[in-house]
Amino acid sequence: MEVAPSILTADFARLGETLEEAVEAGINWMHMDVMDGNWVVNKTITFGPALIRSVRDRLGSDVFIDCHLMITNAEDSWSQYVDAGVDLVIAHIEAVEDPAALITNLHAAGCQAGLVLNPDTPAEAILPYLADLDLVLVMSVIPGKGGQSFMPEVENKTRAFRAAIDAQIADGGRETKLMIDGGIKDHNSAMVAEWGIDVAVVGSGLINDRGTIAENFAAINSALGH
Repeated sequence: MEVAPSILTADFARLGETLEEAVEAGINWMHMDVMDGNWVVNKTITFGPALIRSVRDRLGSDVFIDCHLMITNAEDSWSQYVDAGVDLVIAHIEAVEDPAALITNLHAAGCQAGLVLNPDTPAEAILPYLADLDLVLVMSVIPGKGGQSFMPEVENKTRAFRAAIDAQIADGGRETKLMIDGGIKDHNSAMVAEWGIDVAVVGSGLINDRGTIAENFAAINSALGH
């Protein structure tokens, strides 16, 4: 299972150094959480394309960057994030009116396409689009609400996606990745890996004042048996 840091717990005054620390620790996937102050429950504003462009310029082309759009206008603004240099745009199924069109537009622009669903949204909301998706993200907390605990009740939904993706691959279809985000730390990383997760987004479990990123990443890898 791959680990992708969320930068939300970082000190933005030294973000570049933090990201380089993550790369030096062996991490090559970065997760950008974009909130517009409207869609998420706590009305948080995080950052936008300009910061993402700075991250891309700082890290170069060898690091994979996704952006998780927790915004109301993903269908109108997605190209700004592609222009900023992201490899993958992930939009909320709850906030998109025409997911098929968004997926088509992203692929036409040379960008990977992902969909994400909230903890209380059933897998059936995304399954019709699975064959065209590069990634499905399962939220294991409520988007935008800090300090939440991991929600183990998303297990059945996660396993349903894993089974559907495996069947799709067996039939010669797209190798869609399965991601999870919310409350992932060293103590539960092995559990979600067993559910079939390919990529785990980790925020405070990696970027915190209790240890270096390298130390925290090593603890997660140890839990995973690496």
